[in-house]
Amino acid sequence: MRWRVSVSGLMALGLAAASIWWPHGDDPSRHCVLADDSIGGFVQVPGGGFVKGADAIYPEEGGPIKLHVSPFSLSVTEVTNDQFAAFVAATGYVTEAEQNGGSAGFIETETPSDLLSWWKLDKGATWRTPAGAGSDIAGLGRHPVVHVSLTDARAYAAWAEGRLPNEIEWEYAASLGLFDPDDPESGLRGPDGEIRANTWNGVFPVLNTAEDGFAGTAPVGCYRANLIGAHDMIGNVWEWTETPFGDGSPQFTIKGGSYLCGSNYCRRYRTAARESLEPDFSTAHTGFRIVKDPG
Repeated sequence: MRWRVSVSGLMALGLAAASIWWPHGDDPSRHCVLADDSIGGFVQVPGGGFVKGADAIYPEEGGPIKLHVSPFSLSVTEVTNDQFAAFVAATGYVTEAEQNGGSAGFIETETPSDLLSWWKLDKGATWRTPAGAGSDIAGLGRHPVVHVSLTDARAYAAWAEGRLPNEIEWEYAASLGLFDPDDPESGLRGPDGEIRANTWNGVFPVLNTAEDGFAGTAPVGCYRANLIGAHDMIGNVWEWTETPFGDGSPQFTIKGGSYLCGSNYCRRYRTAARESLEPDFSTAHTGFRIVKDPG
């Protein structure tokens, strides 16, 4: 892991302090709407046309463009710790964070105005120890796996007889799932105040009210499925895609935002939103889901 990612890039992803990792208060996973035995399932995404980059906010989201997408199947949820553990048990796979000395972790800071002080290379952070040395995934089996690089995600996808989506497929599926096509933030909250995703509540980065039930990652499937039957495409963790961030860019596109995206910062909890990471880089709020082609 070469840690080339810029400070501004890290902050655009919405990194904050390690203390926000753990679920907030009572265990809301008891109230998750998706049954345990539905994790690992797929929804069918029909082929069709859509406008990529609709309602763009940031320059990197580009202008709107009409595209056609072929049908595919999309995993209902992000890949969980339990699913990734099964893959590791079957293959002996060792992630890049485990091989190369850690992943992007978060620290308490006494100088919040200093962007550098919000993050560090945590040598103890891996998918097995998501909050650093001494932590583990006990009780977090249903949470999305994090601290996984693009290479790690590809390895899991191949083992599961699937692949990672490209950016167009991901955005198409998320757009089909929007509750209100005329409201790009309808994946976040309903008109009656219904919370539909795990994001930052309050003022980033100084106050997280955890109004949505979680100050860190949420177990998958705790919020209502979108209109195509997929959960957590908005918020929770960023998701890897197979699309380079730009022509000739060594970085790859991630989609969906995370639990660190707030209304006063980031705002990447929209289908058109995109960010970038180096393929050998991993963080505490980046995971993935997989797709399969028609058989």
